[in-house]
Amino acid sequence: MANVDGNWNTVTKSPLGDQQATLSVTSNGDSFTGSFNGAMGQTEIKDGKVNGDTLSWSLDISVPMPMTLTCEATVNGDSLDGTVTAGAFGSFPITGTRA
Repeated sequence: MANVDGNWNTVTKSPLGDQQATLSVTSNGDSFTGSFNGAMGQTEIKDGKVNGDTLSWSLDISVPMPMTLTCEATVNGDSLDGTVTAGAFGSFPITGTRA
């Protein structure tokens, strides 16, 4: 099992430009808790799941408008790579490196 715990410096390639945020992960078996802290504020991780080296979670944002994002990323050593899905707006790549 990959070591997914820690702080990850992430960049999401969104229609509003590159969104930088720190993803904090504390795993507990097949689930995890944490936060997503970026220019648009900090939000708690919801429904954090760990499946091998893959993380999946959702988070509620209020900027630029209220919506729930669903995210999935695979950890490979000290990097992660995945997608953020924003409902009708589609999905965008997220990448990160361990802080």
